[in-house]
Amino acid sequence: MAIRNLEELKPAMPRHARLMGLDIGEKTIGLSVCDPGFTVASPIGTIKRTKFTQDVQELARAMKDRDVRGLIIGLPVNMDGTEGPRCQSVREFARQVLMRPQMFAQGEPEIAFWDERLSTSAVERMMIEWDMTRKRRDEVVDKMAAAYILQGALDFMKRAEQDAAGDEEDDAEGEDR
Repeated sequence: MAIRNLEELKPAMPRHARLMGLDIGEKTIGLSVCDPGFTVASPIGTIKRTKFTQDVQELARAMKDRDVRGLIIGLPVNMDGTEGPRCQSVREFARQVLMRPQMFAQGEPEIAFWDERLSTSAVERMMIEWDMTRKRRDEVVDKMAAAYILQGALDFMKRAEQDAAGDEEDDAEGEDR
């Protein structure tokens, strides 16, 4: 298994497997999961960060419980498109996950990154519009951000599939002429 780009991820996944979205922060990891059809992302919880090994054990448990075989990890790219220390930390987290395949019941996961710029801000704005209290927002923001990240990646993959199907149709029509 490996770190892949999003176009390679779905074909590499076993049939009916799911993806999990991660919003990796310093104190928590927000978790979300999609349906087997890769259509809808749903927030499922957070992992309170402690030691890396314990964090990965909790992640592996959550993945096993939901037949997750791939991870979409939010990459905190700077607003100017550069990668700073937070991106390096997230990439290192992914690399370390791949170095511990024995912790995952179904084998090491497939991993792809998704640019998470402004995801937490967008989620915060939505929750304010929904009139959530600050306390409730603090409780759910990480898992909601993970769902926002995963949904963005799912939508991208769907558009890429549609574009590829359209290109194939255009090629077939060209051959008929």
